[in-house]
Formats: sequence, C-alpha cells, structure tokens
Amino acid sequence: MSEWISIYQAANSLEAHMLKGALEVAGIRVQLRGEALAGALGELPANAIEVMLLVKPRDLESARRLLARYQQDEQPAWYCSQCGEHNADSFEICWQCGHEPAHPHEG
Repeated sequence: MSEWISIYQAANSLEAHMLKGALEVAGIRVQLRGEALAGALGELPANAIEVMLLVKPRDLESARRLLARYQQDEQPAWYCSQCGEHNADSFEICWQCGHEPAHPHEG
C-alpha cells in the first residue's frame, strides 16, 4: 500500500475542496484530512481546523506545480479589526460580521 504525502494545508474546507477539484481535473488523486474537526470550531483554535491535502508520491511534483500556480495567484488575506475573523482579499466586507476593512489589507 503506498503512502499519502501531505502537500498543502488549506485554510478551510471550502479552499480544500476547491483545490481538490483542481488537482483531480489534472488527474491527481487527493485525500483530505481534518475536515471532521470543523464541528469543533469554537472549541479548538482556528488553525486546528485547517484541512490537509494529501497526494500519492507519484503525483507529488505535478501537484506541487499546480499548487505553486494557485499560490502565485492568491491575494493576501486580511483580518477584521471588529471581530478578528480571517478574510480572503477578495472579500470587501468581513464574512463573519459584515465590517468593512479600514485599509485594503487590514490586520
């Protein structure tokens, strides 16, 4: 049985599934680990809820190239000064409380 290698730690389940789909379209099998912890949100620190993407060793280099392109296109995130929530740069307001950032990349 071949092992799975951790290749990326997604910020949340939504990002993990988006990346999983992109990798699978490229013919790369992906497993997700850590999704079950989302039910403990509020009981665990936010970084404990991150979802890990795993690939087979034979797909490692292809997956790294695809993820590198994704990370180059990724915009910096911001933290809400009102509630402290992590938001993608594409969010014009905080998804948690609706507060607008004071600066383009608050936090």
